[in-house]
Amino acid sequence: MDNEQKLEKWSSMDTITDYLGVSRETVLQWISNRNMPAHKVGRLWKFKISEVDEWIRSGGAADKDSLTKDAPKE
Repeated sequence: MDNEQKLEKWSSMDTITDYLGVSRETVLQWISNRNMPAHKVGRLWKFKISEVDEWIRSGGAADKDSLTKDAPKE
């Protein structure tokens, strides 16, 4: 782990929704259904932007319906 990750501050729900340009409801669905990296601190959700970026790059936020839309039907 490099120094940048060690010193990275935790981000709030408001920060992450602004950063990603999505609603709070979308983030909560991603946490619940798509294993978005998030950590519960009391009643608050906290995020490391580097973890969220990696999750997005790995396809975590990809629209699952669009991935299967063109797949052949059985």
